[in-house]
Amino acid sequence: MSTQKTQIEMAKRFSGKTALVTGSSRGIGAGIARRLAAEGARVAVTYSSNPESAQKVVDSLPGSGHFCLQLHVGDETSVEKAFSEVIEKFSQLDYLVNNAGITKDQLLLRMKAEDFDKVLETNLRGVFLCTRAAAKVMLKAKTGAIVNITSVIGQTGNPGQANYAASKGGVEAFTKSVALELASRQIRVNCVAPGFIATEMTGVLNDQQKQAILDRVPLRAMGDVDDIAGCVSFLLSSESKYITGHTLSVNGGLYM
Repeated sequence: MSTQKTQIEMAKRFSGKTALVTGSSRGIGAGIARRLAAEGARVAVTYSSNPESAQKVVDSLPGSGHFCLQLHVGDETSVEKAFSEVIEKFSQLDYLVNNAGITKDQLLLRMKAEDFDKVLETNLRGVFLCTRAAAKVMLKAKTGAIVNITSVIGQTGNPGQANYAASKGGVEAFTKSVALELASRQIRVNCVAPGFIATEMTGVLNDQQKQAILDRVPLRAMGDVDDIAGCVSFLLSSESKYITGHTLSVNGGLYM
C-alpha cells in the first residue's frame, strides 16, 4: 500500500464516528480534539469554566458537527446532563477520551485534606463517572473505545504530588478492571501516560526549571501535544483492535 493511500485512509478513519474529549478547551485535550476531527470524527469539546476558550477550539476544528458543552467531571449530575446532550446532538457516542485533570501540589505534611480530595474527585472519580456514562451507550451498540489520560507521575511518583500520583495510578488500575468488564462487548479501554509535554503549564517554567526536566529525560526533549494526540488516535482506531487494558507511555524514556 502506498504512503499516500495510507495517509488518505488515516484521514478518513473516524468518518461517521463521534467522540467526546473531556478537558479539551486547551492543551493536550484541545490537541486530541483537533487530531480526531482531522481524521473525520465529530467532536464534543468540554470545558469546566471557560466557554470562550472551548468555542475557539470548536471553531478551529476541521469538518463539521462539532460543539462544546460544560462538564464538571467530578459531579454526577453534570456528567449525566452532558452525556445526554451529546447523545441528543450526535445520536451515538463511539469514543471517549478522559483527559480532564487538575493539580494541587504540596508536600504531604502541608497538604490540605480538601486538596487531596479535590484532585481525586476530578482525576479519578471523574474518569469513573464519565466512563460509566459512556459505557451505557457503548454497551447497547456493542462497540466503542475509551482512552484515559494518565501520567508518568502515576507510575514513578513525585515529591509534592502524592494526591496527583494517587489519582493517576488509580486511573491505570481502574482502566485494567473496566477493560476486563467490557471486553466481551468489543469495547476497549486503554491509557496514554504522558511524560513532560510542552503546554501552557510548562511554558511558565524558567530556563533553569526546564533544563532540570530535560536532564531527567533520556531523549533530552519535552514531548508535544501531537505526540499524545497521535497515540490517542491509534488506541481509538481499528489499528489497535487487539489492545485493551494497556498503558502506552509517551515520556521520552523517563521511567524512573
